[in-house]
Amino acid sequence: MVSLDHVAHKILTYIPYVLVLIDMRFEGVKCGRDGSVDNHMEMGKKLLAAGQLADALSHFHAAVDGDPKNYMAYYRRATVFLAMGKSKSALPDLSKVIELKPDFTSARLQRGNLLLKQGRLDEAESDFKKVLKTNPSDKEEKEAQSQLTKSDEIQRLVAHARSSFDSHDYVTAAAQLDTIIETCVWDVTSREMRAECFIQMEEMGKAVSDLKATSKLKNDNTQAFYKLSTIYYKLGDHEMSLNEVRECLKLDPDHKQCYSHYKQVKKLNKQIQSAEELIQEQRYEDAVSKYEAVMKTEPNVQHFSLLAKQRICHALTQSQQASRAVSVCSEVLKLDPENVSVLKDRAEAYLQEEQYEEAIKDYETAGKHSENDRQVKEGLERAQRLLKQSLKRDYYKILGVKRTAQKKEIIKAYRKLAQQWHPDNFQDPEEKKKAEKKFIDIAQAKEVLTDPEMRTKFDHGEDPMDPESQQGHHHHQHFHQGFQGFNPFGSGPFNFKFNFN
Repeated sequence: MVSLDHVAHKILTYIPYVLVLIDMRFEGVKCGRDGSVDNHMEMGKKLLAAGQLADALSHFHAAVDGDPKNYMAYYRRATVFLAMGKSKSALPDLSKVIELKPDFTSARLQRGNLLLKQGRLDEAESDFKKVLKTNPSDKEEKEAQSQLTKSDEIQRLVAHARSSFDSHDYVTAAAQLDTIIETCVWDVTSREMRAECFIQMEEMGKAVSDLKATSKLKNDNTQAFYKLSTIYYKLGDHEMSLNEVRECLKLDPDHKQCYSHYKQVKKLNKQIQSAEELIQEQRYEDAVSKYEAVMKTEPNVQHFSLLAKQRICHALTQSQQASRAVSVCSEVLKLDPENVSVLKDRAEAYLQEEQYEEAIKDYETAGKHSENDRQVKEGLERAQRLLKQSLKRDYYKILGVKRTAQKKEIIKAYRKLAQQWHPDNFQDPEEKKKAEKKFIDIAQAKEVLTDPEMRTKFDHGEDPMDPESQQGHHHHQHFHQGFQGFNPFGSGPFNFKFNFN
């Protein structure tokens, strides 16, 4: 049970906080009643100190509206904007403060720092020099001098970076721009130049990072969105490319480059989505045709050709077109040998072709690049079982049918072979003995492959007729009791009766 002393202590700790809230609420009501600029300023300061930035901003807005000549109202509002990370909004307020009170060194120093971060070096230097000409505090003088020196260094670096860029020395230019951007973090021009360096250096990830920053730093930056869209497109990311080009068209619906690119990306995106829907619906041949259309729509971007062939490989494997699947999968793996999805698909196609050793190789390679992939592990185990099984008895080979054979094909093959190897067709004792064994194998093969459950077991590397595999002899007993529709051994040693139902 909680003690009363503990509860009382908890209540007492909250009393100061509650009193502050009551005081702030009371003063807020007072402000609302008389609209006093001083009261708005006081409330704004308290809310700012309490970290309630949005509420503080509302009061400073009211103070500015109530007295447009009150430089402190602008300065306080700029402080809130900076605390909220809205430097663009803070800059006009700081300029207004300096207009109303030119000797306000703190505001001028803050504006100089913002201008420096934006890369507006001449304007920033002007502010720092003016701070030094007034009577700044020691701290302000030290800061202004330090920033002025830094601005001079950056001016020289900008000239060097431009020279390196114009000489197509993109690596040097990018390194120089790195140093510039460390200080001028909001400098759109430097980021745009560095993005172009990264594009030329084929470091697309870094280019994307800079272009995304410039799209936010500069209003209506359609060119940044266009470049982002084209980069994503070349990287094979059609969805991101479509998103970025749409942002461009939101800003300017008549932008020629963006509109032209939009039509191309939209067409490609629609084809890919349609192909994937067909795969989901197991309409594999239609999916293959759709992905072939993708390659015609965009023949020049390798990423899309690889994507299309990868998915065609998958569709062909799923539709049991093993030979075609192996060919297409192999094309992809020449260019992308560590593609786990394609390795798995080709391995499955090899299994369909009964090339078990090749399937094992592909599963082992896939396992090196995706150690925890359950499909790889299970596929490898199945391929190893099937290889082992193929060295023993293969019911498909006994009947001379493919693993993809339908039940009708299996029964047809069985009938033909059963008639061919009927022991009554052989007079020689040795040949009759051989025919008897062959006939039993044929009958067993027919029983296994026409029973869905037994066939599934066999396809996964387990022999339903193998006592070791089944841990018992019930299947052999079932076999000797007769097969579905006929009894190979009736009365007498070789009295065969057929009933081909």
